[in-house]
Amino acid sequence: MRYEMVREIFNSCANNQMRDVFFEEVETDDPLLYVQSLFDGKNACIQGQESRGEVVVDVDCAGLRQRYTFSPV
Repeated sequence: MRYEMVREIFNSCANNQMRDVFFEEVETDDPLLYVQSLFDGKNACIQGQESRGEVVVDVDCAGLRQRYTFSPV
C-alpha cells in the first residue's frame, strides 16, 4: 500500500516549539514495521496507533522524539 509519510522531529531545546517536518511517499504493507526497520539495532522505544484511517508511530531514540504519520494515498 502507498502512503504519504510525514516525519516530525521534535526540538528538545527549552522554549523552542518548532519542529522539523519532512514529507515522503512510501510503499509498505505495515507502517509500524517500516519505522522499526529504520531504527534496527538502535535502542528505541517505538509505539504505534491507528486513528481515523491514519497510522501514527511515535519514536523516542536517545532522547530525540519523532513522530511518523502515515496517510493512505
